[in-house]
Amino acid sequence: MRDEARGSTESTESTESTVERALRESLHARDDRSLDTAASLLAADPGTDAGLARRGEEFVRTLWERGWQPADLARTVRRELAEEHLRLLGDLVRAETARYATLPRRWREQLDALTDAAGEGAGPADRFSYATAVLELYRLLVRLPRLDAVGPVPGETLPPAAVGEPRMLTRIRALLAKAEATGYPEEAEALTAKAQELMARHSLDEAGLAAGAPSPQTPGAIRVGVEPPYEQAKAILLDAVASANHCRAVWNETYGFSTVVGFEADLDPVELLYTSLLVQGTAAMTRAEAEQRKGGRKRTKSFRQSFLLAYANRLGARLEATSRRVAAEAPTLLPVLASREVAVTARTDELFPETRAARVRAMWDEDGWHHGATAAESATLTPGRTRLDKG
Repeated sequence: MRDEARGSTESTESTESTVERALRESLHARDDRSLDTAASLLAADPGTDAGLARRGEEFVRTLWERGWQPADLARTVRRELAEEHLRLLGDLVRAETARYATLPRRWREQLDALTDAAGEGAGPADRFSYATAVLELYRLLVRLPRLDAVGPVPGETLPPAAVGEPRMLTRIRALLAKAEATGYPEEAEALTAKAQELMARHSLDEAGLAAGAPSPQTPGAIRVGVEPPYEQAKAILLDAVASANHCRAVWNETYGFSTVVGFEADLDPVELLYTSLLVQGTAAMTRAEAEQRKGGRKRTKSFRQSFLLAYANRLGARLEATSRRVAAEAPTLLPVLASREVAVTARTDELFPETRAARVRAMWDEDGWHHGATAAESATLTPGRTRLDKG
C-alpha cells in the first residue's frame, strides 16, 4: 500500500512538473518553436489536463484582481485569437466563478453573454492542437496589463445595487427592446422617447434621494464594449449619451471599450440607451444604403463613417437638450445635480489622469453625413414632440 501511494504521489508531481515546464517554455516566448515544444510535452502526458486547467483558473483569478471582467477578456480574446480560444476561455471563467456563492449582477450578465458567444462547437482535433490552443490563450492572458477597477471583484461583499436589477432599469430595457424589434418607425420613436423620459426622471429622483441620504453616494464606473468597424464614431456616440446623462466616457482604443463614470442610477441606462441607439442607427444606415444603391451609387466606407459621426453628433445635441429640459422641471435639485457632476468629473480625473482628446479619423462623405443627421432627427426622444428645434 505504501508503495502504491508513493507511486501515485510521484505521478502527480511528474504531471505538475510537466505542466510547469510547458508553461515556462511557452508563456513568455514569442516564437512558434517554443510553443510547439511545450504543446508536445503536454500532448504526450494525458494526465496534465487537470493541472493545466487549474493554472488557467489561477491566471483568470489574477486578472479579476487586476481589474478585468469576463466581458473584457471575451472582447480581447475575440480580437486577438479565434473562436476555439473563446470556447476555452468560457470553460475557464465558468469553472473559476463557480467557487463564489454570489456574483455581482453585471458579472452574471457577462457570464451569460460569454456562454452564448462561445457556444458549444467542436473542440480541437487532437491533443497537440488542444494543448497549442490552451497555451496560446494563456500566453495572451499573462500579458494583459492592469486595468482600473470598475466594480466589486468576486468574493467581495456586494452592495445592494450590485446584486439585483432595479425595477426602473427593467422597464427601460423592455421599452428599448421593443423599439429595436418593431418594424414601424413611428412606434420605435415613441418607445425610445418613453425610455429616455424614464431615464431622465429616474436620474432626477435618485439625485433627490441622495441629497437627503445620511452618507453621500460616490460615483462608480462600468466598461462598455466599442466594437469595430467604425469604433471611433461609436465611441463618440457613447460619449454623447454619457454626457447627456450626467456621466463621462473615456475610450480605450487598444482594448475596444469605453469606461463610463457616473452614479449607479445612471450607468446601466447609459449603456442600454447607447446599445439601442446604435442598433437603430445601424438599421437606418442600412436603409439609407439601400436607397442609394437604387440610385446607382456604390456605398463606401466613408459614407458609413460620415453617417455614424453625424448620427452621434446630432443625437448628442438632442439628448443634452432633453436632459436640460427635464432638470429644469425641478429647479431645487439643480445644485445637487451640479455637485454630482463635479464628483463625476473628479472621479474620472482620478481614474484617468492622462487622457487626451482623440482626433476624428474619417473621410468626409456629404450624403453619409446628411443621412446620419436625418436619422438622428427621426429618433424622437421626447414624448409629445415629433422633433426638437434645430440649433
